[in-house]
Amino acid sequence: MTLDLARLLLFPALMAFAAASDLFTMTISNRVSLALIAGFVVLAPLSGMGLQDILSHLGAGAALLAIAFACFAFGWIGGGDAKVAAAAALWFGFAHLMNYLLYASIFGGVLTLVLMQFRQWPLPYMLAGQSWLARLHAKESGVPYGIALALGALMVYPDTDWVKAIDAARFAMP
Repeated sequence: MTLDLARLLLFPALMAFAAASDLFTMTISNRVSLALIAGFVVLAPLSGMGLQDILSHLGAGAALLAIAFACFAFGWIGGGDAKVAAAAALWFGFAHLMNYLLYASIFGGVLTLVLMQFRQWPLPYMLAGQSWLARLHAKESGVPYGIALALGALMVYPDTDWVKAIDAARFAMP
């Protein structure tokens, strides 16, 4: 049951934390990416994932890390976003990687459009004292893309073997 709880909660909780951190501080700590990697390294063998599958998941994470850092080099995304995206790809493997990227792109586009509109309006005086909101409202500020990455991940995660392998009957009340 502990393994099922870890598979059910660890990844979504870390992705939600990454989104909240990016929203409030416009940064995602390296600790979040490292925790996602450590969680995968511990849970993959405990969940019965074979060596070939583990290597395939590592390949997906490495491929997305290379692509994401190219995007970072061009200034399109932040470094924390690149690392979190790659760590999430590690959990998804190639089987779910394209769905993850599609959802993250859609949510990222919507988030960008909403922020562009939000930044056109004056910030109400009552809210101007909130430093995180003032930073989010600033036109020169970036887009907290960790939110889109987390939403995309949370859309795809229920379809993965991580969740499908959970015996939900164990959580039923007797």
